[in-house]
Amino acid sequence: MAMGNRPEVQTAPAPVMALDVMLGVEQMTIALARLPFRRPFSGKFSPLSNLGVSVTREVIRSFMGYASALRIPEFRSLELFLDGICSVVMPPFVRSLDVASHPTELGGVPGILYRSRHRDPLGVILYLHGGGYIGTSPEMYAFFTSRVCKETDCAVFVADYRLAPEFPYPAGAEDAAAVFTALIDLGIPPERILLAGDSGGGGLANTVLLDPERTDAMNPAGLVLFSPEVDLRLDEPSVTENAEYDILPWNIPTASYLHGADASSRSVSPLTADLGGFPPTFVAWGGDEMFRDPIRRYAQRLRAAGVPTEAHEYEGLFHVFPILMPWLEDSREVFAHLQGFIHKLVAGAPNWSDVKLRRQLGLSPSSD
Repeated sequence: MAMGNRPEVQTAPAPVMALDVMLGVEQMTIALARLPFRRPFSGKFSPLSNLGVSVTREVIRSFMGYASALRIPEFRSLELFLDGICSVVMPPFVRSLDVASHPTELGGVPGILYRSRHRDPLGVILYLHGGGYIGTSPEMYAFFTSRVCKETDCAVFVADYRLAPEFPYPAGAEDAAAVFTALIDLGIPPERILLAGDSGGGGLANTVLLDPERTDAMNPAGLVLFSPEVDLRLDEPSVTENAEYDILPWNIPTASYLHGADASSRSVSPLTADLGGFPPTFVAWGGDEMFRDPIRRYAQRLRAAGVPTEAHEYEGLFHVFPILMPWLEDSREVFAHLQGFIHKLVAGAPNWSDVKLRRQLGLSPSSD
């Protein structure tokens, strides 16, 4: 369920949405027209791959800047339009990976669960999608999360958590915690549950772990993060130095999510928190992204707190590059590292049966 499908959320009339789509396409076309002046073939990869990086950067940055300037109902309508396209385009790619997808609900939170068609999962990953706490949907992440499923041999539940500004902090974290509790109630050992997310979803995963009311039973086996938003103060040098090279808009919005909450609070900016007791953590990010410096310090603080940490920075790449450019060699390397991290993490964990998980989905023991 994309946000625009929730009864509490307002959307724009269809003619307005159509006009917004047309203007969005125009903005991206202008971005592509600027491309020849950006030295699109230069970089650390082959000329063709460098061109792919340049095109992705220009188009995504243009789109994000345009979308974030829309009125909220128009933003939700545009999001619904994209969600609808993805619901048609993505399923063939998911099936090509031998992964089955099942819309379901866990802990009262809707989402999509991905699992292999041919093998029982080693564990379950609770994935919190990115979007700066304000946008995107599980359907838009279908190819990436199904690939995470395939590469890690884990089932992946992508939570359709509530988004700002309609549902500001801490609504998203409450939804994520409810899903985690539901997984425990299904009999899945915590040693086989991983918490994961990218961008704002990565920040949300930290918020869940930093909740002072969480119990020891809610400790996941590991934490997996891609370009996480770990400091909402946005005062590190890379936030300005890399603004030219990243896909994010230079004026990153956070006020609608915080809704008056302190940006330096430990629950939304884990760089201000004690990270001791965190589970083993995997984090990957690009050297050209605006969040580079906060993520570097986050990885350092994890290690200083004694947390087993696997950190990978990739030179010349921007925010959430494995999601946007899965064909890159560096993206494939991220998945190879992730596979090793998770397989090592769940080795020796208590055995479990996914019978209850299948029952939750209404599946027979042999069906997908």
